[in-house]
Amino acid sequence: MLTIQQIKEDPQRIIERLAVKGYDGTVTINKILELDDNRRKTQLSNDTKAAELNKLAASIGKLMKEGNKEEAEKAKAAVAALKEEQKAIADELARTETEIRDILLTIPNVPCDMVPEGKTAEDNVVEKTGGNMPDLGDDALPHWELAKKYNIIDFDLGVKITGAGFPVYLGKGARLQRALIQFFLDEAGKAGYLEVQPPYVVNEASGYGTGQLPDKEGQMYYVSEDNLYLIPTAEVPVTNIYRDVILSDDRLPVKNCAYSACFRREAGSYGKDVRGLNRLHQFDKVEIVRIEKPENSYAALEEMKDHVQGLLDKLGLPWHILRLCGGDMSFTSAITFDFEVFSAAQKRWLEVSSVSNFETYQANRLKCRYRGEDKKTRLCHTLNGSALALPRIMAAILENNQTPEGIVVPEVLRKYTGFDIID
Repeated sequence: MLTIQQIKEDPQRIIERLAVKGYDGTVTINKILELDDNRRKTQLSNDTKAAELNKLAASIGKLMKEGNKEEAEKAKAAVAALKEEQKAIADELARTETEIRDILLTIPNVPCDMVPEGKTAEDNVVEKTGGNMPDLGDDALPHWELAKKYNIIDFDLGVKITGAGFPVYLGKGARLQRALIQFFLDEAGKAGYLEVQPPYVVNEASGYGTGQLPDKEGQMYYVSEDNLYLIPTAEVPVTNIYRDVILSDDRLPVKNCAYSACFRREAGSYGKDVRGLNRLHQFDKVEIVRIEKPENSYAALEEMKDHVQGLLDKLGLPWHILRLCGGDMSFTSAITFDFEVFSAAQKRWLEVSSVSNFETYQANRLKCRYRGEDKKTRLCHTLNGSALALPRIMAAILENNQTPEGIVVPEVLRKYTGFDIID
């Protein structure tokens, strides 16, 4: 969440940049400033009462020693009255601080200056394009038909066991899935990311820490009896490792990667865009997470983009990078770049990765800080990216590599699969 200091330094700029996300922050930001002014006045009153209490309490012993019992009793009564007044002030202070925090939790992150204006995905900017477009002809099959033809993914069986959006991978399909996971983890390890194997359910504090809660769209699966949430991405448990942590200067940057299953309700999703692997309720993903000093975070963001691009190049997939406009960005992000691969049979682009810098927004929620050489503590910057999400990568590999003989496995994966072709 935003800090009070960020808002106080330039409230008008905050309001103007929030408008890029389509958020009208005029009333909210002014309310925060008003409440903070009240909080400071209440805090001053509380401090004044505390000083009076200390002075009176100290005088009681002196009066008793002097034998001035009547004055001592008056002082005791005054102390009792002041304590009641101070309790009322403290209660008011706590209410104000809670109200400030509750409002701050509703304010999205401020998009950085590089974020273009726009309302929908149509306004995103193509930054870069790479890879060769396959020419398969009009008779190319979409991946859901290829999955059935080669018996590698069973969507109907998933519906029987659980419901739509929970496919069952079979034989070479399951092995290809595992090959992708191991390839992504190995490449992350080569890039200096320490692998973490996180839990797949998190508590409420973790959800708030990375900004998934409050869950306005109801996209998280909730286990009500235990008050736990199934993770929508490994970003949540991995970033929360550093909740309420002060890192020493020499521990930065932190670079972690993690494989996990991910769970998303995808409420309201329907139509052709959800066919096959295009949109699932459960899917696999390898995530990269970084904790950085503020001055280094945008260089780290470029490194993460280069890492994802390298993975797509090695898989031989055509890709492009989108700089998301304000209206298409997530609630918590300061800037996001999406990677999409081209699906030759569907003749459309499929998102396979989002790489984001959250600046101090998550770190303030998490209280993730570092201690500099001057011994002062400061908020870190947090970043994360999909490297990569598997379903649409799998879809593109199946579709783009289909031949009359079968589906050719990308060369970089063959040492993991143990086979060159799915036939």
